[in-house]
Amino acid sequence: MQTLKFANDDRMPILGLGTWKSAPGEVGRAVREAIRIGYRHIDCAAIYGNEAEIGTALEEAVSSGLVRRDELWITSKLWNNAHATEQVGTALQRTLQDLRLDYLDLYLIHWPVACRPDVSFPTRAEHFLSLEEAPLAATWTGMEVCVQKGLARHIGVSNFGVGNLAEISSSAVIRPEMNQIELHPYLQQNDMLTYCRQHGIHLTAYSPLGSFDRPAVLKKAGELNLLGNPTVAGIAKAHGCSPAQVLLRWSIERGTAVIPKSTNPVRLAENFQSLELRLSDREMAELAKLDCHFRYVHGEFWTLKGSPYSLEELWK
Repeated sequence: MQTLKFANDDRMPILGLGTWKSAPGEVGRAVREAIRIGYRHIDCAAIYGNEAEIGTALEEAVSSGLVRRDELWITSKLWNNAHATEQVGTALQRTLQDLRLDYLDLYLIHWPVACRPDVSFPTRAEHFLSLEEAPLAATWTGMEVCVQKGLARHIGVSNFGVGNLAEISSSAVIRPEMNQIELHPYLQQNDMLTYCRQHGIHLTAYSPLGSFDRPAVLKKAGELNLLGNPTVAGIAKAHGCSPAQVLLRWSIERGTAVIPKSTNPVRLAENFQSLELRLSDREMAELAKLDCHFRYVHGEFWTLKGSPYSLEELWK
């Protein structure tokens, strides 16, 4: 499998299994089946609420001899209510306990948004902490300590715009090595891609298929259907493959990791087969024309009345 190489020569498989929205009772089976198929990169997060079940599946896969721990790349993310420097390590220890691991390959700040420690998901303005009250630089210091203690081999961010990414990098001892963001032909983020290439930062694409099964609160009337796009469908027909495979290969062709979510064994295998697909320069150019800056995960849930956050600041 193609990999993304890090400065210390660690290599992350470019295709991984996403676990956001994977239901209890299904996610463990999906992880075991994915590893059996050949996946070696599993993307997790504390807020997904399923890390304990994933941990059981990982432990079973390793103990049965299906895979070695050093063959796996496991990513997780720090949630918004643990952004104080001293809270970061505690949150990571909890994730490691749930995942039944001694270390993570990659740990990410999930959002450039902070909230009170007793709040899981803010519903009122007073639930938030501003970035003056909980500076990103302080959170990043906690992330660096995790690397120094051997709890995470690599650290990075998620849902960061160029502005917030540059701000963290300017004072970092260990610079961010990854930004996990929404990426697909409707949201190509070319400025971010250029910035990250210039600064040695890798990108991981989430919601690469349009996240049609995301919660209703994230959906809007009349939104675009990525899997049903005629250009995508035409390229898929030409290759005798699925639209999903075209979309996943688009990310890989651009040199970005991609983490489609599925708990369906047939879809898991189909997504994995995107590694064998090749898109021509002409097909990539056709897909490039689809960019319309459309976000499925729009971030408006952080901007309720009285919140210290705005979309302009979030995606700057």
